[in-house]
Amino acid sequence: MNFLQNLEESLYKGFIDQAKPSGERFKPTLLINNTKTNETVLNSITEELDGCQSFLFSVAFVTESGLAALKTHLSDLERKGVKGRILTSTFLNFNQPKVFKELLKINNVEVRLSSMKGFHSKGYIFSHETHQTLIVGSSNLTAQALKVNYEWNVRLSSHENGELVSHFYRQFEEVWDNAQSLSEQWIETYERSYVPIEYRKELKNVAEFPEIYTDKVNPLEVAVKIEPNKMQIAALRQIQAVRESGNDKGLVISATGTGKTYLSAFDVRNFAPKRMLFIVHREQILQKAKSDFIRILGGVESDFGILSGNLRETHARYLFATIQTISKGETLKQLDPQAFDYILIDEVHKAGAKSYQKVMEHFQPQFLMGMTATPERTDDFNIYELFDYNVAYEIRLQEALEEDMLCPFHYFGVTDVEYEEGVIDEATAFSKLITTERVDHIMQKIHYYGHSGEKVRGLMFCSRKEEAIKLSEELNRRGLKTVALTGQNSQEERVLQVNRLENGVLDYILTVDIFNEGIDIPSVNQVVMLRQTQSSIIFIQQLGRGLRKHGSKEFVTIIDFIGNYKNNYLIPVALSGERSQNKDNIRRRMKDTSYIKGISTVNFEEIAKNRVFSAIKKSNLSDMKILREAYIALKNRIGHIPQLQDFIYHNSIDPIVIVQKYSTYHQFLLKLKEVDPLVTVYEEQVLTMLSLEILNGKRQHEILMLELLLEKEQTTMEEYIDYVKSHNCSVDPATMASVQRVLDLRFFNQGPRKKYGDKPLVVFGETGIHFNENIKESLRKNANFKAMMIDLVVSAKELSKNYECDRSLTLYKKYTRKDACRLLNWSSDESSTIYGYKTKHGVCPIFVTYHKADEVESSVAYTEGFVSPEIFKWSTRSNRTLASAEVKTIIDAAENNIDLHLFIKKDDDEGGDFYYLGQALPDKENIEQALMKDKNSKEIPVVHMHLALQNAVSSKLYHYIASEE
Repeated sequence: MNFLQNLEESLYKGFIDQAKPSGERFKPTLLINNTKTNETVLNSITEELDGCQSFLFSVAFVTESGLAALKTHLSDLERKGVKGRILTSTFLNFNQPKVFKELLKINNVEVRLSSMKGFHSKGYIFSHETHQTLIVGSSNLTAQALKVNYEWNVRLSSHENGELVSHFYRQFEEVWDNAQSLSEQWIETYERSYVPIEYRKELKNVAEFPEIYTDKVNPLEVAVKIEPNKMQIAALRQIQAVRESGNDKGLVISATGTGKTYLSAFDVRNFAPKRMLFIVHREQILQKAKSDFIRILGGVESDFGILSGNLRETHARYLFATIQTISKGETLKQLDPQAFDYILIDEVHKAGAKSYQKVMEHFQPQFLMGMTATPERTDDFNIYELFDYNVAYEIRLQEALEEDMLCPFHYFGVTDVEYEEGVIDEATAFSKLITTERVDHIMQKIHYYGHSGEKVRGLMFCSRKEEAIKLSEELNRRGLKTVALTGQNSQEERVLQVNRLENGVLDYILTVDIFNEGIDIPSVNQVVMLRQTQSSIIFIQQLGRGLRKHGSKEFVTIIDFIGNYKNNYLIPVALSGERSQNKDNIRRRMKDTSYIKGISTVNFEEIAKNRVFSAIKKSNLSDMKILREAYIALKNRIGHIPQLQDFIYHNSIDPIVIVQKYSTYHQFLLKLKEVDPLVTVYEEQVLTMLSLEILNGKRQHEILMLELLLEKEQTTMEEYIDYVKSHNCSVDPATMASVQRVLDLRFFNQGPRKKYGDKPLVVFGETGIHFNENIKESLRKNANFKAMMIDLVVSAKELSKNYECDRSLTLYKKYTRKDACRLLNWSSDESSTIYGYKTKHGVCPIFVTYHKADEVESSVAYTEGFVSPEIFKWSTRSNRTLASAEVKTIIDAAENNIDLHLFIKKDDDEGGDFYYLGQALPDKENIEQALMKDKNSKEIPVVHMHLALQNAVSSKLYHYIASEE
């Protein structure tokens, strides 16, 4: 289908008849910000940017945060030679001088300023090879407008000769010709005359607290005024509920920067203890914790005391102590075990240390509260057990961002420098980390991506202390003011340099790991990561250094230099909180970053993105060490051996990852030595079948049958069909017959049948449907087997929610050739003979590996690939002509009532799973017979044709599959 035909159909659908079944790609579309569906105006703009040949923006208002969301895309376009123009203004003095400085950094964008009175346009025009796209409506180039606000914008596609787009271009050029070019001189003049307007400042001052918090008030007055915010109220209710249930311990898990100290102070105020003890691991936290409590609790200052170093104010009602001091034997001897009825432990994930254990064994409080942002540990110590598995309150990074509790961030995954001998990786010599070339590269990136606020206050995390020291020297030579801090620096020196950074004397502190936690620098507006991501915990700790809200910044910039590190796959894992160990889930987090809420964004330069995808490919996420760590973390959390369903409900390992490696969860537990054998050989075979064939949830019908039979020993086909209907699933005869062939094993070939016990699991008899006699007996006699069966069915039903039950295949989900045979209702598994495609039972699944291995490319000169998101150029098997019966059948698919289903995977590293891209039909105007050379350079025939997809491929998936790495 050519562009004009597609455009005509799209316009017909958009303006005349919405029921028209085709013409999706170019139809007029309303663009809004919808948190429920994760749609944003920003997504549409970046999609158009990434594929355009040039672009024009006409926007009255621009903010630093809005521009930041586009910077990696604009950088990639510069690398490709794509340029654009932005027309903006000084209307209402909204645009700050600094945003114009940021615009000047973008080399491939020309900016002009309109002096037109009341300039208030909001339009984006993108020029593509075949068409023009307009996005026009209410959204300016601000983060709020592009991601959060309720905005209406319309996306329209047009041929270049269209009257509407020509009118837009004429209007743009007319204003452009009379506008002034942006320059440093113009910015200097604007800066001198600029008067900010108060209402434009969206940031609330220190917004982790209620607005009435202030630094210059009488503590006695504050005690009356300060009240918890919405999230703190919910947390306080949950903590109180833990106590009312008779528990004397509670654990609070709260992301860095969400106000744990204030929350604990509010709870102390509610509890009203006679005496309270607050334990921290660093002295510099003590004074701030004490002042925060004074603000909340009020009272006389003598009620609040310090136990640290030379201060021994142990008679204070509210005592703030360092673990180093209070854990000393002579100190504990002086303190009655029942001296404090409420004890708080900050950063309680450290409580596995002997010093903490010693203190906790000594005291007997009425209530013990622990607080941490990172309860998951790598030292096997179980924090949850320490608090009797009472998680009183939990809020993680994504939730905290959604609730606007943290400073928004813009993460930029940027490309690290590349030398002749390769890209920086784990083995790179120290000398390569501080070359002139790399230091210049770092300087260029931190300048381009910038920071919020007038002055940078940055932290740089280096890979080793020698790098931090030498790099600091090199940056200082280039005019920056930096200092390196390592584990060898004293606590006093660290405090001094942090104060210098906060006061603007320093631009950056360079360090290795000493600032991962336990340090509070709210004004940090740029975090630079110059080392590989070794763990998702450390990544979030370092990112979190900039997430505290502060009046001097609207967002924090995170710049992550990505080399060829094997652990790069941990970046999307850490940012998304993804813990499934499922490679496809992690790839999806790279393709779609809408899990980041609010105005925060996650951006990767194209080369850096490909390095992460490469790391995902090469990683072994089913390695026993990785699975064991994830298993122990979940077991620690819930306090017992998890079931498969626990992994799903707690967003832990994907059960499919476990069974793909060990066949059953039972085998995995045996490998871990968590259990002795719990089932017989045949029971294990039954569990294997259900684990490998049913657990994935790709069709709910089999699951529903098993669910019925576990509830009662026998059912009927009529009862089963009614049950399937009640779940809104299809009940056509072909699907019902397919379910029967799967559960009685006739669908499977001899090898799998033997592996699954070689007898029907479910017997479909004339008198009813029931499990075979062996399974029925096992369910009666072996409680472990029954529990595992129920767990498998419950888990499978939960996973089936990812698939549509009223159709055989769900768009963009992944399927194997075997899945296709089963779900297209073939009578048996013919996956081994499908090769690239096979026509049978009125359907023809077509499987394509987009990027073929080099040896295949050299011997089979296929020219397959996307022509556009709705057209795929496909090739038949070699040695086929237009006269070949199988080819004629596909060409005349519509006339023959044959449904063509297209499945594509990026390359062989993705395993045997293919993305389902929906149904397609050959475009009869684009079918040709050609010649190709085989392995022996002999010319043989092949047929090429365009397949028109029923649904245009989603932009993110399209670019992911088509992009070269």
